[in-house]
Amino acid sequence: MTRLRFPPSPTGYLHIGGARTALYNWLYARQTGGQLILRIEDTDTDRSTAASIDGILDGLAWLGIDFDEGPYFQTDFVKDHLQAAEKLLENGAAYKCFCTREDLEAKREAALAAKGQLGYDRTCRNLSPTEVAAHEAAGTPWVVRFKVPDRTGQLSYDDRILGRIAVDYREVEDFVILRSNGTPLYLLCNVVDDIRDRISHIIRGQDHMTNTLKQVLLYEALDAPLPVFAHMPLTLDTKKAKISKRSHGEVVAVQFYRDHGFIPWAFNNYLALLGWSAGNDQEIFSKEELIRQFSLERINKANAIFNYRKDDPKFFTDPKAIHINEHYLRSMAIEELGELVKAELVQDGLWQQSYADTDRDWYLHTLALIRERFHTLKDFTVAGRAYFADDFTVDPKALAKNVLKYPDLKQWLPALADRYAALEQFTLESTEQTARDLADSLTVKPGIIINAMRTVVTGQLAGPSMFDALLAIGPRRVVERLRNVATFFRHV
Repeated sequence: MTRLRFPPSPTGYLHIGGARTALYNWLYARQTGGQLILRIEDTDTDRSTAASIDGILDGLAWLGIDFDEGPYFQTDFVKDHLQAAEKLLENGAAYKCFCTREDLEAKREAALAAKGQLGYDRTCRNLSPTEVAAHEAAGTPWVVRFKVPDRTGQLSYDDRILGRIAVDYREVEDFVILRSNGTPLYLLCNVVDDIRDRISHIIRGQDHMTNTLKQVLLYEALDAPLPVFAHMPLTLDTKKAKISKRSHGEVVAVQFYRDHGFIPWAFNNYLALLGWSAGNDQEIFSKEELIRQFSLERINKANAIFNYRKDDPKFFTDPKAIHINEHYLRSMAIEELGELVKAELVQDGLWQQSYADTDRDWYLHTLALIRERFHTLKDFTVAGRAYFADDFTVDPKALAKNVLKYPDLKQWLPALADRYAALEQFTLESTEQTARDLADSLTVKPGIIINAMRTVVTGQLAGPSMFDALLAIGPRRVVERLRNVATFFRHV
C-alpha cells in the first residue's frame, strides 16, 4: 500500500509552501488509494510551540486536508532514534567523534587557507577502542558521526520529479547523527520515523535534496528499503527569494487567506497550480478531477512563483488566486455558499436565525443576486453589507459621482421615498415605473435618480439590477434610506 506523510515542524504557522506540500501528498495518497500520516516533527524544543501545533492543525482542517493516521509527535519516539544510533555504532556504520568545536573551526580555517576540501577530515573515524575509552574516561564530549562508505563511484537515487540525483562518495563528509548532549539530529530521526511508519513515498521540497543523499546511506545501514523520492520545486516570491514565515510575515500564512475570505477548495485549487499543471489549459478543478489528474511527473522542475502585492489591500495576492476564488464564489451551489457566508455574517454580528428558516429563500436569493461582482467571502459583509444591516459604508467615489453632484436630490429622493411608501405592491415593475415617472415629472434623466438611489440604498457604484436590489433590501429600508439622503450633504 502507498503510504505518505506530511511532517511539519511546529516553529510557526502553516505557510503556503507547507500547505502545497501537504496537498500534493494528500492528492497522491487519495489517487492511489493509499494512506497519509501527519507527523509533527517537534524535536527542536527551543522553537517548537503548542500554538504552532494548533495553527498547523487549524490550517490543515480549513483546507480540508485529512489524514488517515496521526498526528504523531516525533518527541514521543526519541527512544527509537537513540536505538538506531546505537545500532549504527555497534555495526560499525557510525563512530564517536571527540573533536571540539574549536578543533573543527581551526581545521576549517586551515582548509580555506590552503584552498582544500571543506568538511570533516575523519580524524576520529579510525580511533582504536583504547583511544575511544581514554577520551571517555577523560570526560571528553563526543558526537556520533555516520561513517560514509569509503567507496569509489557515486551515491545516487532516482527522483520521480528531477530524475537521477548523484554525487561522488568522496564529496560526502561523515555527518553528525547524535549531538554531544545525546539528542539525535533530524537526518536520523526522519529516517527512523519513516521506516517505522512504513512510508513508501516521500514528496517534499527540493531544499531537502542534500539531506536525501545522506539519508539514502542511513536507509542502507539500517537494512531498510528505500522509499520513492519526489522533490518538489520551491515556492519563491517575485524576487526569487524562498517563501518563509520569518521573511514574508502573515501574507504567506494559510490562515491569512481564510481570514480574508477565500474558499478552502478554491485555495487548494490555486496551490495545486503552483508548480503543477494537467498538461492543458485547465485551471479549475473539482476535488475529484484534481485527485484523478494529479501526477508527480507533471510537477514542474522549475521553482514556483507566489505573486503577492503588499501595496494593494483588495488584491493582496496572486491575481490567479483571486480569479480562481471568484470562479468558485460565483459558480458553487448557492446552498454551499450560504453556509460559508453564514460564518462571515456570524463573525460580523449580522447573522439572523431567520435566514436559516423563515427567510431562507430570501437569504439564498440575495446571495445569488449580489455574488457576481464579489471576489472573496468578505465582500458579503463589506460591499454587500447594506443587504443585511443599516450600518453600511457608502463608497466615496459613488457618493461624489452620483449624489453630491446633484444637490436637488435632497428633495428628489425623499419624494421618491414617499411614492414608494404609497405603493400597494412593491414589485420590479412598480418600483422601476415609479422612479421613471418621478424623473419625467422633474424633467431629469432617469439615470440620475436611479444611480443616486443605488448609492444611497446600497452604498455602491455598481451592482445587480437596481430594482432587483430594491426588492432584496425591502421597502422599509429603501424608504428610510431615501429619506435620509440629506445627511450626505451636511459636510459638503
